[in-house]
Amino acid sequence: MNGSRESVSSYFGCQVFSEAVMRERLPKNIFRALKDTIDDGKPLDPSIANVVANAMKDWAIEKGATHFCHWFQPMTEMTAEKHESFISPTSEGRTIMEFSGKELIQGEPDASSFPSGGLRSTFEARGYTAWDCTSPVFVKENGPTITLYIPSAFCSYNGQALDKKTPLLRSMDLLNKHAMRVLRALGNVTSKRVIPTLGAEQEYFLVDRSFVDKRLDLVLTGRTLFGAPPPKGQELEDHYYSAIHERVAAFMNELNMELWKLGVSARTQHNEVAPAQYELAPVFATVNVATDHNQLTMETMQKVALRHNFVCLLHEKPFAGVNGSGKHNNWSLSTDDGINLLDPGTTPHENEVFLIFLCAVIRAVDKYSKLLRSSVAVAGNDHRLGANEAPPAIISVFLGDQLTDILEQLAAGGAKTSKTNGKLKLGVSTLPPLPMDCTDRNRTSPFAFTGNKFEFRMVGSSQSPAGPTFILNTIVADVLSEIADELESNGDVNKKAQEILQKIAKEHMRIVFNGDNYSEEWVREAEKRGLPNIRNTVDSLNTMLDPDATAVFERHKVFCKEEWHARYEILMERYCKAINIEALTTLNMAKRLILPAAIKYSGIVANAANAVQSAGSYSDTLKKSLDQVCQLIDSLQQNIASLENATQKASSVEGVAKQGEIYRDLVISAMNAVRKDADKLEMLVDAEIWPLPTYAEMIFLR
Repeated sequence: MNGSRESVSSYFGCQVFSEAVMRERLPKNIFRALKDTIDDGKPLDPSIANVVANAMKDWAIEKGATHFCHWFQPMTEMTAEKHESFISPTSEGRTIMEFSGKELIQGEPDASSFPSGGLRSTFEARGYTAWDCTSPVFVKENGPTITLYIPSAFCSYNGQALDKKTPLLRSMDLLNKHAMRVLRALGNVTSKRVIPTLGAEQEYFLVDRSFVDKRLDLVLTGRTLFGAPPPKGQELEDHYYSAIHERVAAFMNELNMELWKLGVSARTQHNEVAPAQYELAPVFATVNVATDHNQLTMETMQKVALRHNFVCLLHEKPFAGVNGSGKHNNWSLSTDDGINLLDPGTTPHENEVFLIFLCAVIRAVDKYSKLLRSSVAVAGNDHRLGANEAPPAIISVFLGDQLTDILEQLAAGGAKTSKTNGKLKLGVSTLPPLPMDCTDRNRTSPFAFTGNKFEFRMVGSSQSPAGPTFILNTIVADVLSEIADELESNGDVNKKAQEILQKIAKEHMRIVFNGDNYSEEWVREAEKRGLPNIRNTVDSLNTMLDPDATAVFERHKVFCKEEWHARYEILMERYCKAINIEALTTLNMAKRLILPAAIKYSGIVANAANAVQSAGSYSDTLKKSLDQVCQLIDSLQQNIASLENATQKASSVEGVAKQGEIYRDLVISAMNAVRKDADKLEMLVDAEIWPLPTYAEMIFLR
């Protein structure tokens, strides 16, 4: 297929067992039954599974597939898949291609080899995958093998969630339940379902593969543990939205084609702020489909990058001194009949439904801000949050002038007007007047209203969107359940609705901030308002054990207590392992590459100084250079020893909570000390001797 000559519409979704394909290949009654499950949330009828599975198998084989797999999302921030062929032997010694309804609905991977936080022991191996029929099945190429991929949930033998999709699906059902209660109480009798939607923007870096192959830190950790600042960084602001390099454009073109074939609506692409940094943004979809699509996007980025001799870096901070990468989650709520519940309309002060849902989100974000912060707590994000390039660690909500004014009116007793804007005249006769939005944008806000959705900007680029999204779904559903209880128990619904709006506006105005979230003034102001400022992953993950955090999931059956506490264990252990790998990689590179290069260079300088002295002369420059290099070598060796001691101390402590504190307080600071000496040496040692590609090479050479 030559995508440059064919229209996108001719091959978009060609590898997806889509609704159009199902309609064509399934009997009408089977198609309707499956659609009832997908669209209305009705339980899947197992009796139709064999028919559906056979149709899928025939379709996949026509595409060249020989295998199928249940594709799921364990607690590794990656996906997992176990491939099985369609081949089934016959009594005549031949084979036939078979795929049963049971194989479609349920798989059985080993559950003890994935992170479980104590839910599974090594000897308790049985686990199950269950087909998520609301996310489309697709075929994908794996080298010469073509496989049918079945998006699935993953649980233990006892039904405990071991993945990110199960709680996401639970939270979707929960949110639908209480959002529909609110809608019914407010008089909506036509909508049948409320669906959370998501558009996950993905930032990433592209680095020439030849450089990455020479950097053990990039290979093992995804970020550079060493590297002196280049003479030029991003200070000229000349990379953002600039013309896309031809080689990068070729990568983007193939990436788009691969994603479009998989039904991923990749739409926006551009150069990001940092050199060598880029962004891809899709059209929104239901949150579970959007999560699957983002996982596919990350996998496809890395695969296609290699074809162009790039390596795609998804780490939150691959390079010190330039912007890191995030994943901006654009979240909203829509009904099955096309109503966006977060669309304010032209007169939002009169839009009672919008105001109720807006205030529900505001209350949820304020009430559970620590929980929302914990959803983005990963080691890589500690380099971003609060670093004047990404949202701060303080959770706040940006509403803009119009909605802030309405909220203030509500707090005072009732909203009666909405601010409006006119036309923007540019002073050029050939340019038409532009309609002005009612609010500006705020790229420093961690949770910003952007017209008809909220943009959660704190999510890390390497993270699955599922975790932050099921937490957001759950906390909003919790508040909607409170609102529904009040609306359903009162005769005058409109009066009660106004009382609810006034109460929320008064109690939660503190979370609204429209200014510069990067400023020190905001840090001080947030403290006065009582907003938490949780600056690191360890402190943030510890809040997961707060009684309120556990209770909200137990109350709504998104997690039982054991499942939620297992998440804490898994995430804290992952943090410890990530820092430990970085520390060991730092030691390896410092001892085997950087220290030998520095010693070799010191010998060259010493020989030069001796030669000059033997010739009867003297060079103060050589003497100072030698002293400087030798001092750094000694300091580097001392800091290497300190890092070894800190790493051994962390690994010898029992309990992930205590380990996490040691990695945060001792190991990271020891790593930074090693890096500081190494980066100084990089600026002194002969470039031909220095063993690592430099920042200037990696982020500027294409």
